[in-house]
Amino acid sequence: MKYVYAMGEAHDVEHVGGKAAALARLATAGFAPPEFFAISPAAFDESGLKPEAAGDLSRALSSLGPGPFAVRSSGRQEDGAAHSHAGQFLSRLNVPVAEVPAAAHEVWRSGFSESVVAYRRQHALDANDGAPAVIVQRMVPARAAGVVFTADPVAGRRDRMVVSATAGLADRLVSGEVDGVDYALDKATGVPSAPLEADGPLSARDLAGLADMARRIEAAMGAPQDIEWAFEADRLHVLQTRPITSRLSATPLPDATVTIFDNSNIVESYPGLVSPLTYSFAQYAYARVYRAFVGLLGVPEARVRANAAAFDNMLGRLDGRVYYNLINWYRCLALLPGFASNRAHMETMMGVGEPLPADIADRLAPPRPRGLSVVAEWGRIARMAWRMSLAAVRLQGTIRDFNRRLDAALGRAALDLETAPLTALAAEYRRIEAELLDRWDAPLVNDFLCMIAFGASRKLLERWLGAEGLALHNDVLIGQGDIVSAEPAQRIAALGREVSAAPGLSAALRRDGLAALAGHPGIRGGIDSYLAKFGDRCTEELKLESTTLDEDPTPLLLAIAAAAERPPQLERQTIDAGAKLKALFAGRPLRRSIAGLALSLAKARVRDRENLRFERTRVFGRARRIFMAMGRELAANGVIAEPGDVLMLTVQEVLGAIEGFSVSSNLEGLVAVRRAEMTRGRALADPPERVTITGAVACRRPASAEAQIAERSADTDGNGEARMGTGCSAGRIVGKARVVTDPRSQALEPGEILVARHTDPGWIAVFANASAIVVERGSLLSHSAIVARELGIPCVVGVKGATQWLATGDEIEVDGVSGSVRRHHG
Repeated sequence: MKYVYAMGEAHDVEHVGGKAAALARLATAGFAPPEFFAISPAAFDESGLKPEAAGDLSRALSSLGPGPFAVRSSGRQEDGAAHSHAGQFLSRLNVPVAEVPAAAHEVWRSGFSESVVAYRRQHALDANDGAPAVIVQRMVPARAAGVVFTADPVAGRRDRMVVSATAGLADRLVSGEVDGVDYALDKATGVPSAPLEADGPLSARDLAGLADMARRIEAAMGAPQDIEWAFEADRLHVLQTRPITSRLSATPLPDATVTIFDNSNIVESYPGLVSPLTYSFAQYAYARVYRAFVGLLGVPEARVRANAAAFDNMLGRLDGRVYYNLINWYRCLALLPGFASNRAHMETMMGVGEPLPADIADRLAPPRPRGLSVVAEWGRIARMAWRMSLAAVRLQGTIRDFNRRLDAALGRAALDLETAPLTALAAEYRRIEAELLDRWDAPLVNDFLCMIAFGASRKLLERWLGAEGLALHNDVLIGQGDIVSAEPAQRIAALGREVSAAPGLSAALRRDGLAALAGHPGIRGGIDSYLAKFGDRCTEELKLESTTLDEDPTPLLLAIAAAAERPPQLERQTIDAGAKLKALFAGRPLRRSIAGLALSLAKARVRDRENLRFERTRVFGRARRIFMAMGRELAANGVIAEPGDVLMLTVQEVLGAIEGFSVSSNLEGLVAVRRAEMTRGRALADPPERVTITGAVACRRPASAEAQIAERSADTDGNGEARMGTGCSAGRIVGKARVVTDPRSQALEPGEILVARHTDPGWIAVFANASAIVVERGSLLSHSAIVARELGIPCVVGVKGATQWLATGDEIEVDGVSGSVRRHHG
């Protein structure tokens, strides 16, 4: 029977135990631990070493040299991945050759100790597993020794090593008798995270060598390791290794994929925190309508399906705020011909603060056609140009058909939402979805033509006339008179004049609301007419959680009262854009004709774009009423606690609960999770308008409120007396600033200049009393810019940090042509 196993033979755990097998594996891998042999547990009995094993032990000792030796245990389950048995068995160091048999027997007997039996029982192991094998290893006269963990066993981090070291032998360090010196190392480089102490046991060179050996051992063993080591002079020895048994985080693999989120334009539609219901409704709507759009332009269905992920993720939600997922927009745009020019037009339309990085744009752009593929590409361009030409010619008819279809779908009065059961409400939503979202042709075609016409006409005028051309572009778009978004301001002004004719009525309107109009049926009729058409328009009107004017008309009444108190001499400017066009192109009739045609096309498309956005508001208003009715019924049936809890669910979760395809039936639990997330998001400052993330979006580290405020403050360009934005509506005016964060509770005094972080169509009641508009976010085609041009008041968008830089009461000068905003003193 074999009792003693040399280093090259000690591979069978059953005979030599886990520790000896690990050392043998290290030796085979080339790490050269100090030479050792292992004695099988079968070599011992209660009295000591069996006589038949004595000869094998004597021969093995002579092969190791004169000693001294380390005599240690090696149990079958010792140093395993699950249980280390650390400190449970006896070890003897500096054992002379003559004392090895007795020391080995002593180590063997420690396997029967009460502490070992208790350890095994505590960890549900076999308490009678037997005594360990015994390792006899050449002692290393250590200058320094200790342990190195190839991952942080406390923090669970795999990117950091932890070293504990002491001068001399490590026995007292391992047993806990001394503290030693601890080092945290970057795993990849071996560089310590803190400066080294001059009198410490290890130098930077020692640590670098130790980190290198530890990385190689971990790779050879296939798992993070707890390694005992020793330096003999400058030579590094590995004395033993075992897997780290504490729970570690998974090692993240490198991921260079870039995702860019930008909310420069969409913040007008979805400002601040956005509920899960609103976000999921918007995300689904964007996917449906833009799939239909590229199909309308002739993109083959197979290419649309191949880019399904881009269409499904055109929006993103970070800390409760909605963003465009920009790269997916570019991916969808790349399905159409003319990527380079269309990309620039789209960036103008979206008002993004910076263009797409060139390297990303190059990767997204379709490959440049060569050879015969050039002919195919030109054929594709010609077909799409023909389709768009036909669509442009037919556009007015398409818009009329769309409006009729919308009126029919929304005007159907068969279902009373107040009395409809859940299944009927779900069916009504499905009907709206099928009849409208899949046939959103007019807004999509017009938006695309608007993007091209607006961008091309602006670029043309800038090339021919420079800065004067850009000013002319703004002037031409002023005062079209048929933009529905300007109608609320005009109605508010008219109602204000009626109120001003009744002494004391404006104050009563502010104080008593609609009750103040009991003796004024004409004014009350005008307000009812306003609400009948614009009742779905409100601040943040595309958010399903917003309170509409139908539900609370207070912002409208305050705006009418303010309009009533406006001085009669405050008038809007008028500009003869036609005369300006003739003067700038005097003597160049051909260019004047081309410029006039380009401007006319851009003007019509901007008008229709804004008017069709109002129709979108009507659809969202209907969806809002349907979902609120669903919330009422879900609460009545005990599925959720309150009707408003429906806002914390996604569209598919709500429909799934009704139609039977939901993943979870615990909707109240989902509501609680989402409310907690919204509460956390509310505590954070608004994140920056652009967020670039490398790797998976969920793996980004969430910013603290303090970090976000600091980041936003970095965008304020100091506290100078002038700042630049984008001039959107001509004119120059000096007036008092009023910083407005919530138009539902704040009103402008007549003649004040509105200063806001962002606006949406629901701000029209505030616009009605503004002499100029300054906005931190937005583009030339933002709602604020379009309405300002229609009302003929100066407007500058994209003024970074304006709401922090300016304070209510500051006297400022706004130049809607150059885009400058200047603060005056005294």
